[in-house]
Amino acid sequence: MNVALIQSSPKLSRSNLSDVIALIEANAHADVVVFPELALSGYMLQDKLFEDAWNSDELEPLAQLSNRCDIAIGAALWDGGSVYNSALYFSGGKLVHTHHKNHLPTYGMFEEGRYFAAGEEIVSFKTTYGNAVMVVCEDVWRGESFAKLSTLDVDVIYVMAASPARDFGDNGLIIEAQWDALLKSLALLTKAYVIFVNRVGFEDGLGFWGGSRVITPAGIVEHQLSLFKTEAKQVELNHSLQKLARYIGKNT
Repeated sequence: MNVALIQSSPKLSRSNLSDVIALIEANAHADVVVFPELALSGYMLQDKLFEDAWNSDELEPLAQLSNRCDIAIGAALWDGGSVYNSALYFSGGKLVHTHHKNHLPTYGMFEEGRYFAAGEEIVSFKTTYGNAVMVVCEDVWRGESFAKLSTLDVDVIYVMAASPARDFGDNGLIIEAQWDALLKSLALLTKAYVIFVNRVGFEDGLGFWGGSRVITPAGIVEHQLSLFKTEAKQVELNHSLQKLARYIGKNT
């Protein structure tokens, strides 16, 4: 399974769609192309959210491109009269799964709960490349999400993030070390590959650190992208590691 990690720097603009299309076309020989949280919308939309949020039928160009490769991407999405911070998965010419972010941070620099509606479930879905599940940023920081994910029989967990840089320690960026610990724990718990794609760039004083990575089911970082730089990288997942992790799990 070949995965393209697209560590992008979205704008607070609907022009992100044309940028995303160009990036997909440049990486369309991958099996799955994965973007960060709110890659189609930008993060600090605030009151502009209701003007710029997408309806699913406006994303038909992505559905058509998914005839060439699967696409996992974050967007502000209208659904049932509310706007959600959503992860979308396109495959075979259609939108096959939508995850609405369950946990909306509203503390410190974050104001998501003021603008977005919250999702209520985490559900797995079938793809050509095995069973998958998508979660968005703060979802991973909650024990109830870990508990739910541990019950799902999945091969791949897609984690989309817009994590700002904060708190530098003697050994580097503290938030990166915290994320790394969470993602490795998630991989070990679920015996699944964890694909983490975090955005970069600046918005309204926030700087996003990137550092996207792939964690094996054994909790090892198999691939990692740069900090603070836009980058697109295609990586190959070693599924023999997943089979080994599952075998060990059944026999311990």
